[in-house]
Parts: sequence; C-alpha cells; structure tokens
Amino acid sequence: MYDHSASTSYPAADSVTGLLEPEAQDTDALYFQRCTWCGTAVYQRLLCPVCRGSELRPERSEGTGTVRHATVVHRQTPVARNVSLVEMAEGFVVRGRVTGSPVAIHSGDRVRLSVAEDPVRGEPVFQLVDEPSHRLWS
Repeated sequence: MYDHSASTSYPAADSVTGLLEPEAQDTDALYFQRCTWCGTAVYQRLLCPVCRGSELRPERSEGTGTVRHATVVHRQTPVARNVSLVEMAEGFVVRGRVTGSPVAIHSGDRVRLSVAEDPVRGEPVFQLVDEPSHRLWS
C-alpha cells in the first residue's frame, strides 16, 4: 500500500483549504497540488475534480508547458494582450500570459515559466521556448 506520509518536505499549506500560504511560496516558482489518493494534478482547487478527495499536497512545477488555447484581449487594457491556457508538464492547466506579440502565440507552442505571478494581474507569465516551425515557413 502507498504511504501517504512520505518524508518529502513541501511548502506550508493552510490546514483548512490546503492552499499554499503566500509567505511559504518561492516567488519564482509555480506551485500546484496533487491529490494524495488518485494522483491528479490540479491548480488552486479545494477538492480533486476526479475523486473529490480533499487531501491535496503542494508540489513545485518544473515550469514548462504547452499552450492549449490563446486569445487576444482588447478590453480593460490600453494595448492588446495575450491570455492563454497552458497545460503544464505535470498535467494541470493554468491560465496565464505569454510574452511577445499577442497574435504570434498559437496552440501547441512550447513555453517556460518566466514569472510565477504578474504583479498587476496576479497570473503566471510565460515565454516561448523556441520558434515553432509553422512560423518559419510564413
């Protein structure tokens, strides 16, 4: 049987919500939660969406992912900005911004975490890892 009390140390989590306490987080890292019962990776949840378990342990993401959906937003901002859904290597999806020209970000682009929390919008900021091949032929 799997031992749920592994000796790996994690940042402190609030005992009521299981969410990370702000002072416990590394500001350059993105933290997510993993269900101790089924192993599902989630981002800022109170319950596991698969088994409804409430025992979610915090883990640090390696910071790499793939853009699953990208949108250009023109409202409530002086210039157009990018809003993307990024599927991280660990399997959870997070909403964030990819730096660069908003119209140049496409589904399938590989990204890496640049800043864990944008000071204005409070969401992760990513940068493109490499120039995708579909842009080289345009």
